[in-house]
Amino acid sequence: MATVVNMPRLSDTMEEGVVAKWLKKVGDKIEEGDILAEIETDKATMEFESFHEGVLLHIGVQEGETSPVDKLLAIIGEEGEDISDLISGGSSDKKSEEKEEVKDTKEDKSEDAKEDDGAAENDNTSNNNAEIPEGVNVITMPRLSDTMTDGTVATWLKKEGDAVKEGDILAEIETDKATMEFECFYEGTILYIGVQEGETAPVDSLLTIIGPAGTDVSALVKNGGSAANKSSEKKSEAKSEPKTEKKEEKSSDKKEETKTSNTNNANGRIFASPLAKKIATDKGINLADVTGSGENGRIIKKDVENYTPKATVSVETPSPASSAATPSFSITGEEKSEEVKNSQMRKAIAKSLGNSKFSAPDFSLNIEVDMDNAMASRKTINAIPDIKVSFNDMVVKACAMALQKHPQVNTSWADNHTIYHRHIHIGVAVAVDEGLLVPVIKHTNQMSLTQIGATVRDLAGKARNKKITPAEMQGSTFTVSNLGMFGIDNFTSIINQPNSAILSVGTIVEKPVVKNGQIVIGNTMKLTLTCDHRTVDGAVGAQFLQTLKTFIENPVTMLA
Repeated sequence: MATVVNMPRLSDTMEEGVVAKWLKKVGDKIEEGDILAEIETDKATMEFESFHEGVLLHIGVQEGETSPVDKLLAIIGEEGEDISDLISGGSSDKKSEEKEEVKDTKEDKSEDAKEDDGAAENDNTSNNNAEIPEGVNVITMPRLSDTMTDGTVATWLKKEGDAVKEGDILAEIETDKATMEFECFYEGTILYIGVQEGETAPVDSLLTIIGPAGTDVSALVKNGGSAANKSSEKKSEAKSEPKTEKKEEKSSDKKEETKTSNTNNANGRIFASPLAKKIATDKGINLADVTGSGENGRIIKKDVENYTPKATVSVETPSPASSAATPSFSITGEEKSEEVKNSQMRKAIAKSLGNSKFSAPDFSLNIEVDMDNAMASRKTINAIPDIKVSFNDMVVKACAMALQKHPQVNTSWADNHTIYHRHIHIGVAVAVDEGLLVPVIKHTNQMSLTQIGATVRDLAGKARNKKITPAEMQGSTFTVSNLGMFGIDNFTSIINQPNSAILSVGTIVEKPVVKNGQIVIGNTMKLTLTCDHRTVDGAVGAQFLQTLKTFIENPVTMLA
């Protein structure tokens, strides 16, 4: 009997997974222990092992696609076994819904349309029993990032009727991380496109169908939607023909407008790489004015970077009469606003930070530290060959030592208890192009300044190159966020849950200070500690900052 293999939960925070690579293909014999695929989780790319024996009969998530946990990934069974019901996901609930829809349709019948209604019933019956024709592949909206819930088709590079082969780029899809090229893994003809350019669709919804030219996939298109979609389709079929014609006219008008909006390439589309589009948007360049030098005239990065807009100058010569009169100014212009869709990454960030901000009753404490001794110590340390320590490294080390003396800050809140962490893992916020990542330095209190510096640089590099693993971003007990390198004097961060506190580090400022009763030029740095009041009280946070201040102002104490 065939066995359904669902998308596994390979990490404690994983909600969906991306199939990075299939190591088996449909028709291959599978044994228990074989590696089926490499799956990208929210932490790392991991090998997924088979726990069943048989033949791989169906693959539900193609390479590069994303699927929620517990959704159909593959089907393993006996060779030649009928798995159409498992693929379509048919259930008794769906059958009952379809029966109700048929019943509703029968109730709406009129005596003058009995023959048409009878034909519709026959059509519905065939749809309910529809199977995927041989050689036809249904492609759904892929999950191209671990937090992606829906995607927007930025550009279709192929159209209905086009012949495609494995490796062709079908479309450019905007995810919560970036605009990415979506590659074809089949050969055939594009029979149907379910999401048009500029439209947004949930992950796993019907994107396109590829198969032999001329194959009828109308029934497959109908069954590819949810019960609600089927219902709406049947209701629309019951409407009068004039209304249907009007809708078709409107949709065709919209398509014509879309096609005529860009005219610098074939079929009215602008072919450009995602990076070229991003650079053009940042620079305010209209891609329609740029000539592409890539394959088939495609616009690439260097085309946008080397583009020079043509300057147009118009000079108006005022008449003598107007110059003699009192000048009258009339400034005209178009009031214009633009709505930009939130990317999937921004939505994920908003959800995570919103949960933290609105669930934890937080408060902030500020302190200013003298950095003269720290600057002198850093200069001495960095004079040693092959050693480089930053001020942020010194702050991280000081935090680790202060957490040892104030374990109440090194905690996590749970509904019925508070978790005291006996280990100290400090997360360091790192800005990347797509947002923010927090690599974790494990057992920070046991590391030297130079070890912390080397580890931070290594993890930050991995984060920026998207090579960081889940284990390297898990388990923080405290977080440090430093915006001092951007010249920020003072700021307040949102707690990185489940931590109880986060330290915000500002820039070092040279200014007059009072030392030994004298006004002298000194260097100071402001620190802000944001605490979860459920676990950390104000006095505890203040004592932690005083200890932290002592370590930073006297770096030699961190070496004792």
